[in-house]
Amino acid sequence: MTAVRPRSTGCPGYTVTRERTPKTAKEARRLAHVALCTWGLDDDAEIAALLLSELVTNAVRHACGRSVRIVIDRPATDRFRVAVVDRSPRQLPQLRTLTADADDGRGLFLVHELSDQWGCDLLGPGRRPWGKRVWAEVRVSG
Repeated sequence: MTAVRPRSTGCPGYTVTRERTPKTAKEARRLAHVALCTWGLDDDAEIAALLLSELVTNAVRHACGRSVRIVIDRPATDRFRVAVVDRSPRQLPQLRTLTADADDGRGLFLVHELSDQWGCDLLGPGRRPWGKRVWAEVRVSG
Protein backbone atom coordinates (compact mmCIF):
# COMPACT_ATOMS: atom_id res chain seq x y z
CA MET A 1 0.00 0.00 0.00
CA THR A 2 1.32 3.40 -0.90
CA ALA A 3 0.78 6.37 1.38
CA VAL A 4 0.32 9.67 -0.37
CA ARG A 5 1.15 13.09 0.98
CA PRO A 6 -0.99 14.08 3.98
CA ARG A 7 -3.83 16.52 3.42
CA SER A 8 -4.60 19.42 5.73
CA THR A 9 -6.06 16.80 8.09
CA GLY A 10 -2.54 15.54 8.74
CA CYS A 11 -3.63 12.08 7.61
CA PRO A 12 -2.06 10.47 4.56
CA GLY A 13 -4.27 8.85 1.97
CA TYR A 14 -3.58 5.30 0.84
CA THR A 15 -3.72 3.73 -2.59
CA VAL A 16 -2.88 0.33 -4.00
CA THR A 17 -3.37 -1.31 -7.40
CA ARG A 18 -4.37 -4.96 -7.46
CA GLU A 19 -5.61 -7.59 -9.89
CA ARG A 20 -9.33 -7.43 -10.64
CA THR A 21 -10.14 -10.76 -8.99
CA PRO A 22 -12.55 -11.81 -6.21
CA LYS A 23 -9.72 -12.20 -3.66
CA THR A 24 -9.02 -8.46 -3.97
CA ALA A 25 -12.20 -7.68 -2.01
CA LYS A 26 -10.77 -9.48 1.03
CA GLU A 27 -7.51 -7.57 0.72
CA ALA A 28 -9.42 -4.29 0.37
CA ARG A 29 -11.21 -5.01 3.66
CA ARG A 30 -7.87 -5.52 5.39
CA LEU A 31 -6.43 -2.33 3.91
CA ALA A 32 -9.46 -0.34 5.07
CA HIS A 33 -8.99 -1.64 8.63
CA VAL A 34 -5.29 -0.76 8.59
CA ALA A 35 -5.87 2.77 7.24
CA LEU A 36 -8.72 3.68 9.58
CA CYS A 37 -6.99 2.25 12.64
CA THR A 38 -3.85 4.21 11.68
CA TRP A 39 -6.01 7.35 11.72
CA GLY A 40 -7.46 6.39 15.13
CA LEU A 41 -10.89 5.63 13.62
CA ASP A 42 -11.14 2.07 14.91
CA ASP A 43 -14.93 2.39 15.42
CA ASP A 44 -15.41 3.17 11.72
CA ALA A 45 -13.06 0.54 10.32
CA GLU A 46 -15.71 -2.15 9.76
CA ILE A 47 -18.00 0.21 7.84
CA ALA A 48 -15.08 1.32 5.67
CA ALA A 49 -14.13 -2.31 5.07
CA LEU A 50 -17.67 -3.28 4.09
CA LEU A 51 -18.08 -0.31 1.75
CA LEU A 52 -14.75 -0.93 0.06
CA SER A 53 -15.44 -4.64 -0.26
CA GLU A 54 -18.76 -3.94 -2.02
CA LEU A 55 -17.15 -1.41 -4.39
CA VAL A 56 -14.35 -3.85 -5.27
CA THR A 57 -16.85 -6.68 -5.80
CA ASN A 58 -18.83 -4.50 -8.21
CA ALA A 59 -15.67 -3.70 -10.15
CA VAL A 60 -14.68 -7.36 -10.27
CA ARG A 61 -18.12 -8.38 -11.55
CA HIS A 62 -18.89 -5.55 -13.96
CA ALA A 63 -15.70 -3.77 -15.08
CA CYS A 64 -13.05 -4.77 -17.55
CA GLY A 65 -9.28 -4.62 -17.45
CA ARG A 66 -6.75 -6.53 -15.43
CA SER A 67 -6.55 -4.32 -12.37
CA VAL A 68 -8.35 -1.95 -10.02
CA ARG A 69 -6.97 0.80 -7.86
CA ILE A 70 -8.15 0.97 -4.25
CA VAL A 71 -8.13 4.40 -2.60
CA ILE A 72 -8.66 5.18 1.09
CA ASP A 73 -8.59 8.85 1.96
CA ARG A 74 -9.46 11.32 4.69
CA PRO A 75 -10.46 14.53 2.89
CA ALA A 76 -11.47 16.24 6.15
CA THR A 77 -11.15 15.53 9.85
CA ASP A 78 -14.84 14.65 10.11
CA ARG A 79 -15.05 12.13 7.23
CA PHE A 80 -13.29 9.43 5.26
CA ARG A 81 -13.67 8.26 1.68
CA VAL A 82 -13.11 4.89 0.04
CA ALA A 83 -12.99 4.42 -3.71
CA VAL A 84 -12.27 1.94 -6.47
CA VAL A 85 -10.93 2.96 -9.86
CA ASP A 86 -11.44 0.72 -12.88
CA ARG A 87 -11.10 0.95 -16.66
CA SER A 88 -14.80 0.72 -17.61
CA PRO A 89 -16.27 4.18 -18.20
CA ARG A 90 -19.43 2.78 -19.79
CA GLN A 91 -20.28 0.42 -16.93
CA LEU A 92 -21.66 2.98 -14.48
CA PRO A 93 -23.06 1.79 -11.16
CA GLN A 94 -26.84 1.89 -10.85
CA LEU A 95 -28.81 1.60 -7.66
CA ARG A 96 -31.59 -0.90 -8.30
CA THR A 97 -34.81 -1.55 -6.48
CA LEU A 98 -34.42 -4.67 -4.38
CA THR A 99 -36.88 -7.50 -4.67
CA ALA A 100 -37.33 -10.30 -2.17
CA ASP A 101 -36.32 -12.97 -4.70
CA ALA A 102 -33.24 -11.19 -6.08
CA ASP A 103 -30.04 -13.24 -5.96
CA ASP A 104 -27.77 -10.22 -6.22
CA GLY A 105 -27.85 -6.44 -6.46
CA ARG A 106 -27.54 -5.67 -2.78
CA GLY A 107 -24.02 -4.23 -2.91
CA LEU A 108 -24.85 -0.71 -4.03
CA PHE A 109 -27.90 -0.73 -1.77
CA LEU A 110 -25.53 -1.33 1.18
CA VAL A 111 -23.21 1.41 -0.07
CA HIS A 112 -26.18 3.78 -0.34
CA GLU A 113 -27.46 2.94 3.15
CA LEU A 114 -24.11 2.94 4.99
CA SER A 115 -22.51 6.01 3.45
CA ASP A 116 -23.46 9.66 3.74
CA GLN A 117 -22.95 10.05 0.02
CA TRP A 118 -21.58 8.03 -2.86
CA GLY A 119 -21.00 8.59 -6.53
CA CYS A 120 -19.06 7.93 -9.68
CA ASP A 121 -16.55 10.17 -11.47
CA LEU A 122 -15.45 9.54 -15.04
CA LEU A 123 -11.68 9.74 -15.44
CA GLY A 124 -9.55 10.63 -18.41
CA PRO A 125 -9.09 13.50 -20.83
CA GLY A 126 -12.07 15.35 -22.26
CA ARG A 127 -14.92 13.45 -23.82
CA ARG A 128 -13.03 10.16 -23.99
CA PRO A 129 -12.83 8.84 -20.47
CA TRP A 130 -10.62 5.81 -19.87
CA GLY A 131 -12.25 4.73 -16.65
CA LYS A 132 -14.17 5.68 -13.55
CA ARG A 133 -13.85 6.14 -9.80
CA VAL A 134 -16.72 4.85 -7.67
CA TRP A 135 -16.56 6.26 -4.16
CA ALA A 136 -18.39 6.41 -0.84
CA GLU A 137 -17.94 8.98 1.89
CA VAL A 138 -18.81 8.64 5.56
CA ARG A 139 -18.80 11.04 8.51
CA VAL A 140 -16.64 9.63 11.28
CA SER A 141 -18.41 8.44 14.41
CA GLY A 142 -17.98 10.40 17.60
